Amino acid sequence: MTSSGWRWLAVAVLLLVSAGCARLGIWQLSRLHQRRAINAAIIRARTEPPISLDEPGRRDSASLAYRRTVGTGRYDRSHELVIRGQAYLETPGVYLVTPLRLRESDTAVLVLRGFVPAPDAVRGDTAGLNEPGELRVAGLAEPIGSGGGQPLEVEGRSTWARLDLPALRHAFPYPILPIALRQTPDSALPRYPLRLDAPEVDDGPHLNYAVQWFLFSAMGVAFALVVVARRGGEQRAP
Repeated sequence: MTSSGWRWLAVAVLLLVSAGCARLGIWQLSRLHQRRAINAAIIRARTEPPISLDEPGRRDSASLAYRRTVGTGRYDRSHELVIRGQAYLETPGVYLVTPLRLRESDTAVLVLRGFVPAPDAVRGDTAGLNEPGELRVAGLAEPIGSGGGQPLEVEGRSTWARLDLPALRHAFPYPILPIALRQTPDSALPRYPLRLDAPEVDDGPHLNYAVQWFLFSAMGVAFALVVVARRGGEQRAP
């Protein structure tokens, strides 16, 4: 292939790469619009009146997602979950998730009680974190996802990477709701586990990613123009 042919091949490759980068930028903008729509729905749900799990007819997942929710029952610490690999204010630790056996029901709701420090983010000291008796728990209902949460045995104790609804339903001897209740911070509660505020609703990294892809696309076009201009300069040279 002649030098001219190689230059045109380089131009074609650069333009193809630029088009691919531009397409990825558009995709990230699409993801941004989707996330903002979801965020708007979450914000609306958080501002609506609380739902009580003490009413059996209010336990469907569609109406519970991201709503302020309350439920009455007793904690079942024998089926408590530890979510490994967490951090709070740069301190490593775990999340403690305890099923709340709802009053006058065979069903439980998982309660994200909060954060427990652990130097290795796996083996938190959860032994003394009892809250006995019948309790009324208030929090924010968050849908439980699927996949990637199979438990890992560490020194005879199970820890989970995340809540995984199919795996959880297989592991529990009684029905659980498809949401986890992130317990609301309250000064009347014990210090630990440390109750966590609801996660902030934001746009995520999509806009930054979109800008980066569009910049890569523009750079590809610029390099292609440089190659074309260089070729034109060589042709004009005596």
